[in-house]
Amino acid sequence: MTQIVMLAATAAILMVAAVFFPFLEIHASGLSRWSSLLGVVAAFSEGWMLPLTFGLGAMILVLPLARLAALIYTLAPMALGHRPAPHAALAFRWAEAMRPWAMVEIFILGAAISLVKISALADVALGPAFWALAVLVVVTVLKDTLMCRMTVWKTLEERRPS
Repeated sequence: MTQIVMLAATAAILMVAAVFFPFLEIHASGLSRWSSLLGVVAAFSEGWMLPLTFGLGAMILVLPLARLAALIYTLAPMALGHRPAPHAALAFRWAEAMRPWAMVEIFILGAAISLVKISALADVALGPAFWALAVLVVVTVLKDTLMCRMTVWKTLEERRPS
């Protein structure tokens, strides 16, 4: 469980870094523009596309961070040998329910495909946020692969207060 907690904490740090650092920079015809992940989400915030802003923000920022926080809340006390935190089973249930909706992996794949297409029209420089998200995908896959859900449920049951 300690590995899962450390990977979840690493993923949370990478996610925060990805939000605030530049995601990419485009140079074309003497003009240069850069955007952060928040800028990508806010790009759809005008007119009839405003609901897309909320959906995009939820799926690539809020839900992944909420899932990581729920996993850390659930597993950290048990990794240290303590009893589960209050409502840890509910937090883990929510973390598992959010798993299909936290779509950072899909976003980074779509962004990479788009950047390949755009690179024919302009010079594209990938920023630190892009690389943080790429590493985040690897850390997330590692975390989800190493985590045995049955062991977590069993440990929650065994260590719950009587």
